[in-house]
Amino acid sequence: MKNELSSAVAGAGSAAVLKAPHARSSGGQRTPAPGSAPVRALQRQLVDLASARYRDKGRFAYHFSRGKLGGDPMFIELLRLGAFTGQRGRGARFLDLGCGQAVFASWLVAARTLAEQGRWPSDWPEPPRIESVRALELMPADVARGQAGFADEPRVHVEQGDICEADFGNVDVITILDVIHYLPLAAQDDVLCRIRAALRPGGVLVMRVGDAAGGWPYRLSRWADQAITLGRGHGWAYLHCRPLATWTASLHALGFQVHAVPTPGGLPFANVLLIAHVPAEGAA
Repeated sequence: MKNELSSAVAGAGSAAVLKAPHARSSGGQRTPAPGSAPVRALQRQLVDLASARYRDKGRFAYHFSRGKLGGDPMFIELLRLGAFTGQRGRGARFLDLGCGQAVFASWLVAARTLAEQGRWPSDWPEPPRIESVRALELMPADVARGQAGFADEPRVHVEQGDICEADFGNVDVITILDVIHYLPLAAQDDVLCRIRAALRPGGVLVMRVGDAAGGWPYRLSRWADQAITLGRGHGWAYLHCRPLATWTASLHALGFQVHAVPTPGGLPFANVLLIAHVPAEGAA
């Protein structure tokens, strides 16, 4: 995946748009297309395994994890694309910003568990090896559910904290999924600068953002975000969004190599995954 991404770079001022209908596995084979039967079968296994840790932590925690992981194509696409394969061969330190009840951490652990049990498809990129996952969330109720879910998993630490103030440490992978647009623009820039400082050489940042130049799909995604925020009791949130070109220019200015992946699965939203790599030591 990393070689495919590198060859797709369009230049220093814009992101390479990677549609990746058939991403390559580490063995050079092509993985199945999004929505195909093999992809759906693997997704069901992962959803069952990842949501199991929330089963006795309350109806909301369990059903939310199943709905989020099973209904959002982003999670399976990150594995299908091999977004983290640059971290193979050693345990990676993950930092998930705005993690909610840490369902993404549970997804990563589930994928690694299947791989270690010999149940991972041979034509898929290997899921990342995990040294640790630090999951940071502001909302106390979400933190409590996450901590309860991972009480028996020493690799995952769910913490309460404000991403505008928290120390990000020194890590290999940072994820900030559907979160950064809740921050004012100046705070967004500060968080991105601190993310860049926290990532080791060869590290990767994965963001999902809304494209403010995306027309009616963008407006629809904003309404959906507001509805979800209100439904979870967090009140009305003012969203601070940018066009995709502005997001990618900001990341390029920080030294990232940026690749944009449109949201798969036919969802009518202007959401884009940005996979941004820090050059390895010695790289130009």
